[in-house]
Amino acid sequence: MSNPTVGVLALQGGVAEHVRMLGQLGAQTVLVRRPEELKRLDALVLPGGESSTIDRLTRIFGLREPLIETIRGGLPVLGTCAGLIMLSSHIDDPAPGQQSLSVLDVGVSRNAFGSQVASTEATLDWMGSASRSVRAAFIRAPIVTALGEGVRTLARHEDQVVAVRQGNILGISFHPELTGDSTVHEDLLEITL
Repeated sequence: MSNPTVGVLALQGGVAEHVRMLGQLGAQTVLVRRPEELKRLDALVLPGGESSTIDRLTRIFGLREPLIETIRGGLPVLGTCAGLIMLSSHIDDPAPGQQSLSVLDVGVSRNAFGSQVASTEATLDWMGSASRSVRAAFIRAPIVTALGEGVRTLARHEDQVVAVRQGNILGISFHPELTGDSTVHEDLLEITL
């Protein structure tokens, strides 16, 4: 697939950075705000932002069930930071009323690396499609606290699991779209082949 069409959930959060990164890799992008926009995608990105706000907006815009159905149907998906929390099957410390999509068999803990002022960058060993390093920005980042069967760890930071893959689903705690490192996005596009 030479020019896959990748949707970026565009309800809140770091949408533009993912659109720019995917465009640099030759993908066509679609901003996803309505259920019908999920139907013509080759892959999907759930960006970082406020996970409780994104969760609430998916329900307001009628996207929650279509997202679950589409991802369970096999659409390749990447969730970054809040997107990882959205994909998880369990949130250890949810905001009041917060729900996840329960499509990735992991537990997560929100803001595990501290507040906004504790934001940092790090180079991680990446065990994705190619073993190399990835430059990662951590901003109020979650960690993976539980791994289900069939979930593979792709990266660790400070002895914590910060990147996983289960089938066509990639979930990462950090923001490579902010550091300009395209490794993870390249892996997403490779899954679409």
